[in-house]
Amino acid sequence: MMELTRKGEYAIRGIIYLAQQPPGRVSLISEIAAAAEVPQTFLAKIFQSFAKLGLVTSSRGTGGGFVLARPASAITLREVVEAVEGPIVPNRCLLGNPCDRGGTCQVHGIWKQVQTEVVHILDGVTIETLARSRSG
Repeated sequence: MMELTRKGEYAIRGIIYLAQQPPGRVSLISEIAAAAEVPQTFLAKIFQSFAKLGLVTSSRGTGGGFVLARPASAITLREVVEAVEGPIVPNRCLLGNPCDRGGTCQVHGIWKQVQTEVVHILDGVTIETLARSRSG
């Protein structure tokens, strides 16, 4: 839903760390977890989701690890959040779940507007921008 869970927070920290590495440098999950202060098993699951969606590339074996699958400037904060949190929706009715109340909902349009604004903001922030800013 709208509130960022710990999983979402961990996902952002992990991918920012990757974005801060020299291009093409492979990072071990243990290294990313330590740097991002995230439990390694938890981060491994998150990075599996990233790999499935093409945000990171994983390599196995000696020297195996993770690298961004595309430039950090081409990965948005929305993609990272939605990879682990699912679609950004302020209210379940926007998922297509029928409302308990029949007829038209007076606030449906507002929820839709909230969703549009949040998506727009997150789409406007790249991982590169976040990786460059040291405050936080």
